[in-house]
Amino acid sequence: MTLWKHAVPVLCGGALVLLAACGGRGGADAARTTPTGLDAAPMTAQDRKAKAGGSILGLFSNQANPNTTVEVNKYLWQASLEVLNFLPIESVDPFTGVIVTGYGTPPGGGRAYRATVYVQDPALDARSLKVALQSRGGGAVSAETQRAVEDAILTRARQLRVRDSNL
Repeated sequence: MTLWKHAVPVLCGGALVLLAACGGRGGADAARTTPTGLDAAPMTAQDRKAKAGGSILGLFSNQANPNTTVEVNKYLWQASLEVLNFLPIESVDPFTGVIVTGYGTPPGGGRAYRATVYVQDPALDARSLKVALQSRGGGAVSAETQRAVEDAILTRARQLRVRDSNL
């Protein structure tokens, strides 16, 4: 019982010291702060690395730019999912624009395929779409097959855009 009586104040004091180290703008940052509390100049990657100092407390600093966005064309995204709906989805990441499917057989086809789709730009353009196809037995597919899938996705994406513009 007496051990806990002395340990609790020590633990609480240590927690307060750690908490105080996490917050505030003292030290080197104090010279760069305006009276409103905003940084006078944006931080560079080197500044962020120096501020983190390689300590564990640097992991909790909120230095990421909240205005950074990744843009993916919604029509290409939806068209890719619709055209390749016969393939089982393994993973999708709408923030990076990547769709990974498992092996599946197209309707009326005999070979199993899998696809990786990368929508890399917000423009509804052929350059915004990258499709990689593989067949189960032979590896990579022919250029004509890959081009036909890309054309089907682009055609469907344009149809979706026209449908939305008529609303």
